[in-house]
Amino acid sequence: MRFRHLPLLLASAGALTLSGCASYHAAPLTDPARVLAMPDKAIVSADAATIERPFLTPQPIDWTAPLTPNALAVIAVLENPDLKAQRAKLGVAEAQAFAARLLPDPQIQANYDTLLSGPDPFDAFGGQLALDLNQLLTAEATRQNGEASKRQVRLDLAWAEWQTAGQVRLQAVRIRALADQLGLARQSDASGETLFAQASRAAGRGDIAAADLDARRQTALDAADKARQLEALLATAQGELNHLLGLPPETVLKLAPTPEPVVPPTAPALVVQAIDRRLDLQALRAGYDAAEADLHKAILEQFPNLSLTLAGARDTSDNRTLGPAVGFTLPLWNRNRGGIAITTATRAQLKAEYEARLFQTRAEIAAAVTALESVRRQKAALIAQIPAIRRFADTSAAAARRGDLAPATAATALQALRDRELTLSQLDQQIAEQTIALELLSGGPSEGWTR
Repeated sequence: MRFRHLPLLLASAGALTLSGCASYHAAPLTDPARVLAMPDKAIVSADAATIERPFLTPQPIDWTAPLTPNALAVIAVLENPDLKAQRAKLGVAEAQAFAARLLPDPQIQANYDTLLSGPDPFDAFGGQLALDLNQLLTAEATRQNGEASKRQVRLDLAWAEWQTAGQVRLQAVRIRALADQLGLARQSDASGETLFAQASRAAGRGDIAAADLDARRQTALDAADKARQLEALLATAQGELNHLLGLPPETVLKLAPTPEPVVPPTAPALVVQAIDRRLDLQALRAGYDAAEADLHKAILEQFPNLSLTLAGARDTSDNRTLGPAVGFTLPLWNRNRGGIAITTATRAQLKAEYEARLFQTRAEIAAAVTALESVRRQKAALIAQIPAIRRFADTSAAAARRGDLAPATAATALQALRDRELTLSQLDQQIAEQTIALELLSGGPSEGWTR
């Protein structure tokens, strides 16, 4: 019989097709102890030396030396757990974009009917080869949507990396400033305790009034409370830094001094730079491109959904047929109007969100520049006051050593100087933190402000 090998041929074709298919492999979760352990310092250092980011300088990490702001940012980009999760999300987007480029597979159907009884001498068989033409019609729009969506995810990841790098630098500035302030606060605490002890002895002798003793006690309590608050803030900042770096909470890092903050340009100039440099705005534009492709696809899907089939058959009388068949959806009532309405509204929503982000960016940059200018003016005024306060503290200390002035008066003058130095340190911290915040808002390092 001429077609007695047809089943064998179909089976061979199916086996050949399946040989190129993917296979399943289990991937169990990693042991939590390994996930939470200290990263391999050698691997991190090697990766840091080859990292490619526009806002980072590649460098090997020397864990025994004080870590610079750039080194901390590199470690955060490599080891931050949230960024690792977003990089895995990027893999999903790339797979979706790859799937959008694939052509639809043809559909094959075959049947074989064995003759059980009757006058005809032959078995019957048939086959069909079908292709969905509608997927070919929308293939380009689907590909554009996949590429734009992948670009959006990449930009969202890059924006998250930039924000995390900035947060790490901000925490490093905060830790160094709080450490300096804590040193001053502990000096004030020790001085307050000494003055209160002296006042207690004087009150016991009847040399000072009870009201003066209460004032000394309150001063000592305030100094101790300020020191405790700064200790708590420092511990919180150190814990947050370790979290951002993906390091165990008990890790102790040595931090290098931070560079002097630069004076930013005007707010309108920063807004122009932000529109061009901010990766979140670029991601929103990519999302809008994806919505445009979605709408284009929905418009194409309102037309008849075509399918082409090539069928061949032989009946029990050895009559043989071969011919095409065309099927389509008749667009009478639906015409994909629902899909078009949804994608149109989605595009309008994304356009409004992009414009709202632009307005928000301008407002936040203007507010940050104004606040930074205000803090700088406060710092300049305080710097102008400090020399006179320091001279008075030095003169009072010298007079106390000669016995011309009470030690408590000299200690009070010195405490006034420490209070100004503490305020100056806090203002320096605000300037450094607000400068980093302005870098994050403008979308790039301060080195690019003057370009």
